[in-house]
Amino acid sequence: MASKTTNPFTFLQQVRSETAKVTWPSRRETVISTIMVLAFAFLAAIFFFLADQVISWAVELILGIGR
Repeated sequence: MASKTTNPFTFLQQVRSETAKVTWPSRRETVISTIMVLAFAFLAAIFFFLADQVISWAVELILGIGR
């Protein structure tokens, strides 16, 4: 594989021009997305906690072991 070296100044110019093409989210979109991620993480934590409790109860009931 041939390696083509680029001048660091040219590389930084290319990075800057590519970054200018990015469509950045607004502050409002970022806040809403963050709140949604936190809410779904909380819901997933509650779901898995409840599922763990039910499975624990079922194993204790069936096998008679546990607490």
